[in-house]
Amino acid sequence: MEGLAPSRSVECRVLVVEDDAALASTITDGLVDLGYDAVAATRSADALALVRDTSFDAVVTDLRMPGTDGIEVLALSKRLVPERPVIVMTAFGAVDTAVESLRRGAYHYLLKPFKVAELDLFLKRALDDRAVRREARTLKKAFGDRYGGNVLVAQSEAMREVRELALRVADADVPVLLTGETGTGKGLLARVIHAESTRAAGPFVSVNCAALPENLLESELFGHVKGAFTGATSNRQGLFVEADGGTLFLDEVGDMVPALQAKLLHVLEQRVVRAVGASRDREIDVRIVAATHRDLRERAKEGLFREDLVYRLEGVAIEIPPLRTRRDDIPLLVDRFLEGAKAANPKSPVERLAAEAMNAVLGHGWPGNVRELEHAVSRAVLLGRDVEARLGDLPPAVGAKRMARAEVDFGDAIVPVREISRRYAAWVLERVGGRKTIACEKLGIDAKTLNKWLADDDRD
Repeated sequence: MEGLAPSRSVECRVLVVEDDAALASTITDGLVDLGYDAVAATRSADALALVRDTSFDAVVTDLRMPGTDGIEVLALSKRLVPERPVIVMTAFGAVDTAVESLRRGAYHYLLKPFKVAELDLFLKRALDDRAVRREARTLKKAFGDRYGGNVLVAQSEAMREVRELALRVADADVPVLLTGETGTGKGLLARVIHAESTRAAGPFVSVNCAALPENLLESELFGHVKGAFTGATSNRQGLFVEADGGTLFLDEVGDMVPALQAKLLHVLEQRVVRAVGASRDREIDVRIVAATHRDLRERAKEGLFREDLVYRLEGVAIEIPPLRTRRDDIPLLVDRFLEGAKAANPKSPVERLAAEAMNAVLGHGWPGNVRELEHAVSRAVLLGRDVEARLGDLPPAVGAKRMARAEVDFGDAIVPVREISRRYAAWVLERVGGRKTIACEKLGIDAKTLNKWLADDDRD
């Protein structure tokens, strides 16, 4: 081996497998001088026995040895501890075998003779890569624990179908479009899709397209270079770049202006972004999940949304039904929100809702959907003075009137056609679990007509 180079001290146990005792000693002594805890094995039996010791952080092995060769040492190490890096050493004439070792999982190969400092460099890189992978797994688990599929309350058949579809498409690298009324939980479902995907260890970045003016949203999404416009005093990478390797959630995408729709379409088609004022594109690897409470196809007919962008965003479309059509989910949601509200207000004595309060919750129309229910439960926990939160602890609107089931029996009454359409549409919507797409198919009408029929439904 050739001379040493300075290195920072590292706490790392390294097994060196080399049948040449003098060379093995030189390597281990050099690694020890650089701060490693290095152990040498010069016999095949000893090497295999030591490889089984999972306390080693890395293995450095020669490829050609009598008895057990380096490929066998590599295979055993990867089988026992897949994340443990293995670096192979070989002479110039065995490069083909070294390349084969890379295919089988070796981190790198070194041609003899090499400097111990070179081995030190690749050991550091391998250990750093392992640390990054471990951290990524930890982050993925943490995100999955918080946003995995089990966080979706799905007692009703409609929500069970939503959850099943979301889990099925999580790993598919296609855009997902989430539709449904405001407050139905589209943001949570987007996080579930990310958490259940292979991108879970990557970033999850969210932006509300309706909350920012056009020029600010463009800079926020695509970034800008210094001097691109007044106030651009430094370079800024956009949210697409921040989400590289992960998921970008475009909330309320239906409110995006046409000029930005064209740029978004370009990103989806080319997988590149160009910052405002920049002269070059940048490649990105981002999965798009978009959400809207609007009917994008109707907006496309009205000239407010690009039809080709609708098709791009609808890689898979998932419609989340409104809460009023999936009342089976309400008791479970109440329990979950009670738990969260109690954690935020630990001094509150409230443990549950009184029967009268729960009946009001079950009968309310919930125009604000799950978000409104969460706020109502939080208020009850905050204002409640007993173990059971009472009706008066809920928002006044919750107990004001009960939600009647959709009814199509008119008896002997003469009812205007408009009212007949409204009641029948509401009845069909309830029967299909609030899924407007299916209701339109059953009724043989488009979404615009359905919404018009339901417009006078004051139950919401």
